[in-house]
Amino acid sequence: MAAMTEEGISIDHTRPSIARVYDYLLGGKDNYAVDREIGDVFKRDLPGSVAIAFANRSALTRAVAEIATTTGIRQFIDLGSGLPTADNVHQVAQRHAPESRIVYVDIDPQVLVHGRALLEQNRRTRVIAADVRDPEGIRTHPDTRELIDFERPVAVMFSAILHHVNDEEDPAAIVRYWRDQVPSGSYFFMSHFRSGRNAETEEAERVLQQTFGRGRWRTDEEIAGLLDGLEILDPGIVPAPLWHPEQIASPWGDGAPRELTVWEHLIAAGLARKV
Repeated sequence: MAAMTEEGISIDHTRPSIARVYDYLLGGKDNYAVDREIGDVFKRDLPGSVAIAFANRSALTRAVAEIATTTGIRQFIDLGSGLPTADNVHQVAQRHAPESRIVYVDIDPQVLVHGRALLEQNRRTRVIAADVRDPEGIRTHPDTRELIDFERPVAVMFSAILHHVNDEEDPAAIVRYWRDQVPSGSYFFMSHFRSGRNAETEEAERVLQQTFGRGRWRTDEEIAGLLDGLEILDPGIVPAPLWHPEQIASPWGDGAPRELTVWEHLIAAGLARKV
């Protein structure tokens, strides 16, 4: 049953949302019982899998900081942005470059509700409700056109979104569209479920497909293929915690880096540039 918010936006509390399940796994409060039920499958039946969400989020914030501090790019499009959490793209980018402009895109109407709150606080930020599979609609949206200058380099962020696009929906074509629309010097960040060809991967994929009808683990080669025509920067497509890593501390307190868990190997990250 859908409920109307004060903003006149319809939100269905009876069907799980990818954005809200992700919010729950990250410890957020913008979720409902139906979302927590799915999230608890991961917490209970796939112990340790929540590390995927945290590893992904951390890699995203490092990528935004990398772009903001080492390039002149001051405009970001965050596709499949999800619900706001700590260190959102606009917060990280504007911390380093206050003039940065950010367009958030998500299909979940609840993201738009939170986005309107963001708009009241930050005139360089816009949030639009749109489907990542409709890149033309995103690019030509009035809010995108108002904030993003496609004559200048853009950072296009595909953080944990293309693994929710099934093969028959042609995720590579989505990336190609944006590649063709932005000028040379633009950057592309991608994080993606990384196939471990193991029982954990198969079970997690089964849960997502059964719940949402989507959720595709891909190999490093397949993920790199989504960035075809772009220059993949060092260190390449790697497990997210190993992409420009923060120190991964040993649990023994001996100063040595610890080994990644099997789950941390199951989310990959990479940064590419249009030459």
